[in-house]
Amino acid sequence: MTAALVAGLLAGYGIAVPVGAVGTYLVSLTARTSLRTGVCAALGVATADGLYALAATLGGTALASALRPVLGPLRWVCVLVLLGLALRGAVTAVREFRGHRLATRTAPAPPSPARAYLVLLGITLLNPTTVIYFAALVLGSQATGPAGPVEQGVFALAAFAASAGWQVLLAGGGALLGRALTGHRGRLATALVASGVMTALAVRMAVSPG
Repeated sequence: MTAALVAGLLAGYGIAVPVGAVGTYLVSLTARTSLRTGVCAALGVATADGLYALAATLGGTALASALRPVLGPLRWVCVLVLLGLALRGAVTAVREFRGHRLATRTAPAPPSPARAYLVLLGITLLNPTTVIYFAALVLGSQATGPAGPVEQGVFALAAFAASAGWQVLLAGGGALLGRALTGHRGRLATALVASGVMTALAVRMAVSPG
């Protein structure tokens, strides 16, 4: 259970830490409205991450059973996918930092807390990187041994908690953290940290016995 908890926390932070369009909008939304609205929006992002983590654990278990004969090679495919996501995130961050290409969007009227939750939930659910990330991570982990329902639940809850903690931190910072984390250097730093977490997960998966 401890392993599932640690893996879930790492997975949640790995997908939540990079400050992209959603994180930028979250910080600016909190600065324009209230902490309550920002926290609700943050929980919308975390809910999507938790749902994808849970879906990946359930689907990963069934798929691992069906593909057990090829789980060894498949684990290395998952390692490569995670490394690819990490590399892509780092390269994109460096490219945007060098080109100083920060997207500027015209924000609509500030939403209510409930609407903020639903909007951020929907946006995050539509993010294909989240789907690929959790599917690759969980399926690759299944190759090292099957996880029971308790471990699956712990993994999903830990991923949700990690994502929620980071998103609420962004919301709580409001305008103050907004200038630091959504600027050129802030986005570069958070993207590189996230890429480092993904790389660590891939290496851990690669060196695990089985």
